[in-house]
Amino acid sequence: MKFFSILFLSFFALNQISAQFAIEANPIESTNAAERAKSYIQHQKLAEQSLVKNIPFRSVGPWVQSGRVADLAVDEKDPSHFYVAYATGGLFKTVSNGSSFEPLFDNQSVITLGHVAVHFGSSDTRNSKNDIIWAGSGEQNSSRSSYAGNGIYKSSDGGKTFTNTGLAETQHISRIVLHPTDANTVWVAALGHLYSPNKERGIYKTIDGGKTWKQTLFVDENTGAVDLVIDKNNPQTLYASTWSRTRRAWNFYGNGKGSGIYKSIDGGENWVLISDEKSGFPQGIGSGRIGLSIGYQPTANSQQPTAILFTVVDNQNTKPKKEKENRRKPKSDITKEQLKKMSDNEFMKLDKKAISDFLEANDFPEKYKSEDIVAQMKAGKISTQTLYEYIDKDDDGFSNTSIFQAEVYRFDDAAKNFTKTHTDDLDGIFSTYGYYFAQIRVDPSDINKLYVIGTRLIKSDDGGKTWKSITKDNVHWDGHALWIDPNRSGHIIYGNDGGLNMSYDDGNTWTKCNSLPLAQFYHVTVDMKEPYNVYGGIQDNGVWFGPSTAKPNNRWQESGDSEFKSIMGGDGMQTMVDTRDNTTVYTGYQFGESYRISTVPGKKPKPIKPKHDLGEKPLRFNWQTPILLSQFNQDILYYGANRLYRSMNKGDDWEAISPDLTNGAKKITTEDKKIVTGNVPYGTLTCIHESPLKFGLIYVGTDDGNIQITQDGGVNWKKVSDKLPQNLWVSRVQASAFDKPTVYASLNGYRWDNFGSYLFVSKNYGETWEKIGTDLPQSEPINVVKEDPKNENILYVGTDLGLYVSMDKGKTFQAFGMNDEKKESSSLSGRSSTSLPNVPVHDLVIHPRDNEIVVATHGRSFYIASVNELQQLTSENLKKDLLAFDIKKIKQSSWGKIFDKWEPNEDPKIELPLYVANAGKVRVSIKSGKDLVLNEFTRDVTAGMNYLDYDLTFDEKNLAKYQSILNDAAKENSKDGSKNKIELKKADNEKFYLQKGKYTVVYDKDGETSSKDLIIE
Repeated sequence: MKFFSILFLSFFALNQISAQFAIEANPIESTNAAERAKSYIQHQKLAEQSLVKNIPFRSVGPWVQSGRVADLAVDEKDPSHFYVAYATGGLFKTVSNGSSFEPLFDNQSVITLGHVAVHFGSSDTRNSKNDIIWAGSGEQNSSRSSYAGNGIYKSSDGGKTFTNTGLAETQHISRIVLHPTDANTVWVAALGHLYSPNKERGIYKTIDGGKTWKQTLFVDENTGAVDLVIDKNNPQTLYASTWSRTRRAWNFYGNGKGSGIYKSIDGGENWVLISDEKSGFPQGIGSGRIGLSIGYQPTANSQQPTAILFTVVDNQNTKPKKEKENRRKPKSDITKEQLKKMSDNEFMKLDKKAISDFLEANDFPEKYKSEDIVAQMKAGKISTQTLYEYIDKDDDGFSNTSIFQAEVYRFDDAAKNFTKTHTDDLDGIFSTYGYYFAQIRVDPSDINKLYVIGTRLIKSDDGGKTWKSITKDNVHWDGHALWIDPNRSGHIIYGNDGGLNMSYDDGNTWTKCNSLPLAQFYHVTVDMKEPYNVYGGIQDNGVWFGPSTAKPNNRWQESGDSEFKSIMGGDGMQTMVDTRDNTTVYTGYQFGESYRISTVPGKKPKPIKPKHDLGEKPLRFNWQTPILLSQFNQDILYYGANRLYRSMNKGDDWEAISPDLTNGAKKITTEDKKIVTGNVPYGTLTCIHESPLKFGLIYVGTDDGNIQITQDGGVNWKKVSDKLPQNLWVSRVQASAFDKPTVYASLNGYRWDNFGSYLFVSKNYGETWEKIGTDLPQSEPINVVKEDPKNENILYVGTDLGLYVSMDKGKTFQAFGMNDEKKESSSLSGRSSTSLPNVPVHDLVIHPRDNEIVVATHGRSFYIASVNELQQLTSENLKKDLLAFDIKKIKQSSWGKIFDKWEPNEDPKIELPLYVANAGKVRVSIKSGKDLVLNEFTRDVTAGMNYLDYDLTFDEKNLAKYQSILNDAAKENSKDGSKNKIELKKADNEKFYLQKGKYTVVYDKDGETSSKDLIIE
């Protein structure tokens, strides 16, 4: 599994370092913090006023694989008490050494975190109400789904409440440093915007507990502060590292001249660059992300130990040629550069094996054999130029770059210089995406024990001279956080893309704390089994599927068998299921590496990625390559590169049914005025949808803002997005299932740091567009729009902060799954959830048979809710003051019986669905026959949908009459008129329960009544 992740993450992340790229002005304006704050007020308003806020959601996992940890804060007095910040999953607290967690940050205006720091205030760690928590929002990693935060949050009551204390425009907080004795003094390293320049970067300091902040270090608008450490013995001394990086959708440059290390000796008020050209530290445009850590060198005569600074740098500078020649040879001896200069005659003189190796190494389709290539070249049909163009990818100019990668340095303060600690290369620890790592830690009790976090966690016991990996069994690769116990050497807690690991023997063995559902899903689909399964691709954790009825539990740790199963490694992407057999799955990992898989054990996956032909330029594939099974025939599969491909036989063969539907590969300008192609595939398809009403009526969207339509299966195409906002990412195009000319589209400006809400409808095949969703939060990017399959007026929208629904085709929207009572997600402790956290929603699907919505969150796994009642909220029903809905049948069981006095008893419960126009009180009567009221109670209701709990009991005062009715019914239903007298008894829990039969539930609100049958089987 991890092989795929490492191989292709490195492919996407390599940086061209031969020239610094010129910084181009963004054509789309980034959204400022004030607009985002105003938008969140609208978010809260929609949650408060929603008519569907009480529709209950449940978390179904998966939880086995966990999710990306951003940071840790551990109580040194009692390490069983610590806080974990997840990249897009929020903040959690444990007081049980990771066996259980409590969510603390689910209902803030962002859920993404970069760092957490805590003043542990109470000696009783189980009573952490005195803990002062500082949470820096916005992930410090610069990935394609690293969400922006809005400043620093502070809690003075152990996480019960939080207050935003400022720095909202920084967007990404990389480090928070607390003064060891003064709780009001705090320093912050702010990385700044990810996709746009801004001045709110660098180092900030507060001396009044966050009321005011002072920017004390600023380099430039594209260089932020990425790490910050303090000398605990002398709080006036701090070190900071800055990182120059620019990201666009088509190019990422993670290194530059602004990267460096600074020192302050006056409490962070003033800073001096100590990594200058004379220091011995890597210089130039190849200097990437830098991590810092301080160790303490013991001194003689029990004097205060000397603070020593250790650094790890992502050195993207090119190795000297002699080192470059030592790299492992490629499969083929024919390089791309050699081919470019080679004549046809020279190529044809090569032996058969050399040509075959070349074809295989460059991923030519199997139909091209060496003898065929030579024959076509002799006939003049192709040339070496044809072969060169076939492999000349627009975005692979960096693929052969040989760089230094991770390097560890020690800073000698007296000599004012840096010394590299090792002579051997640390190859593969950062590979070519060190921007994702670059953190180092020194054991507080042993200055010679160092740890570097990268693709693996590596350790040195000799001050950095030699290193070994301690990424053993049960540990996910790609690490981001490490805590070392200062009181017990060898006790470490490690956070990575697979959650949290803990070791007590310095990494020889590990346990895993992954009981939380924290998957970062990109996509979701369902099959038609009973119960149906849900499938989805997860960032850095592959593709998983499992039953829709799954409940969070830890039973799998004993049995070794989880309800959810992994079927693909790498970064899991889009998935389609052939519902004719519910076992054939189409899925893959990043950049279009797709397969046809059977979930039946023993069947080998088949690669199905389309390939271009000779004479064509290489295809470009999006990170999340779109695929689609036709609803008309599930042998037909659509596949999006920069062109649209169609297979009529399940991906075995492909036909291009379009030209390039994008604006082409993105060209950029270097500082020396050269025109080159960006190093991230761009100009790619992002979404595909075929009309459910007409085969061959297909829409596609692209990452560069195009929407294209064909009405004849790809024979003719028309661009229909010229009248829409330009240069935005098309996140979804959805053809209506009720009206052939109608289509919905959502655009997304995330990759410009533009957080606008762009939602449109066309009623004439895209000829003209109308903006809808004008009451949605206007600074909340939209990832998905879907039409309900049964109610044409209902639209669902997933944004970077949650889920919304419209019941009037997009004219107005309401928050969906966001309960304004701000209940925390109790599913994390094993009980059913009631609401969604404020988490990004990347995808959703409505199960056509079971009338359930499955929500793929990017940070908190899958959530499911019934939309059965929602689908019935027509315009006519919404006008009613009181409306009861059908009650699900329930099977009678041994209700109230205590089987084991040592285990808690689960009492029965059903939900009574009810719509009311206005808030108030409802009297509920449970009747047998026409007259006998068996139970009666009153409930508070809010405007809209309500789900009233009922425990299926009846009042003991009605026992005699109820028994008489049951006996009469039994006699009447017996064949010979005889009967055995029924005598009802209390259950073990001292309650009387209804028997099987048909009952009437009557609702009364302000004199208005409505009723429905309750059937117990």
